[in-house]
This record gives sequence, structure tokens and C-alpha cells, in this order.
Amino acid sequence: MKIGIIGAGHIGSALTTRFTALGHEVSVANSRGPETLADLAASTGAKAVNVGDAAKGAAVVVVTIPEFKVPELPAGVLDGAAPGAVIIDTNNYYPERDGRIEAIENGETESGWVAGQLGRAVVKVFNNIQAQHLLEMGLPAGSAGRIALPVAGDDAASKAIVMRLVDDLGFDPVDAGDLDESWRQQPGSPVYGKDYDAEGVRRALAEATPQRGPR
Repeated sequence: MKIGIIGAGHIGSALTTRFTALGHEVSVANSRGPETLADLAASTGAKAVNVGDAAKGAAVVVVTIPEFKVPELPAGVLDGAAPGAVIIDTNNYYPERDGRIEAIENGETESGWVAGQLGRAVVKVFNNIQAQHLLEMGLPAGSAGRIALPVAGDDAASKAIVMRLVDDLGFDPVDAGDLDESWRQQPGSPVYGKDYDAEGVRRALAEATPQRGPR
């Protein structure tokens, strides 16, 4: 599968490493230019590209950048993606880093806001796990203690593709509902930053409350 990754921070780099190891064709971009990704490209076999080229022909595009930088992405950055491409949002809103985003402060989900900025439906995943755990702690299906990850989105087909990728990476995907329910996995929620198994993730999602907890 051709996968484009926009953002090469901790999560973006971990996904680049893992997806290429699984045999996917990965293009990765950051805001500083492909020359700054030479080491990541050399170590993984991914192709370092400009941000405007990351989505070209991709069946899946991962947007994994600071929340406040989403509106700064080039216009039409996703236009070159394959028809029906799945857009993954891994982002989290941290006011101390991102500044105050009024729509989110007023109750819009973080991924709902990202989807509005991008003009595309998104699937929320990979936002609640530490990058090093994503890189190193995947296990075969059926393994005891296998970490589970919540997956929220409105389109069943897109969510199914993402859930298969999560499983391939060594984690149990848990359907976390539609995008309006994605607040249950935002920072401050019971599931955020935890390495729960599938039962634990479902329990934590159910225990979440809409009030924003401490970051």
C-alpha cells in the first residue's frame, strides 16, 4: 500500500519505520524539507519528499503535526491522494503549545476541527500511545498483554482499513465510535497515554467525560 506521512516528529517517524518494515511504500515529509529527512529515509527505505508531494497517489495519508500547524498546510495538500484515500489524524491539542483554538475550547472535537481545516473526513488513531511504544511494543495477534488502540471515524470502510493497519502493526484495534465520540481519546481522557488491552480501552472510553481534564 502507498502511504503518505505528513510530519516526521516522534509519531511520524515511528510510523514511517513500522510501515516500511511491513513492506508499504512510504513517502514522508516535514516542514523543513526532504533534505532534513535523509537519515530517516536511509534507515527505513522511505522516500523523503516535500509536503506538497506526500499525498500523491497515496491510499492512506497520515497527518501527524502540531495542531496549530494544520491550517498552515499548503492548500490542496491532499488533492493528489488516490481516490477514496483514508486520512488519518494523530494530532492532539495542547493549548500551551498550540495557542487557544476557540472551536476546540468551545467543544468541537480535536479531530473534527482538523477535518474541517483539511476539508476531508479523517480517522482518529495513534494519538494516545507513546511513540516509543508504537515503535517497539507491537505483538502478534492473540498475544497476552497486546496493547489496544482506539480508532474513531465516521466512514466504516475507512475505519476498517485503519483497523487492519493497526492490527498489522501489532496492536488490537478498538472501534471508538464516530468522530463526534473521539473526545473520549483526547488528552486528559482515561485512555490517553495508557497501554491498556482491548477490554481496558473499552472500559476507559466508557468512563470518559466531556469535561477537559489536565494535560
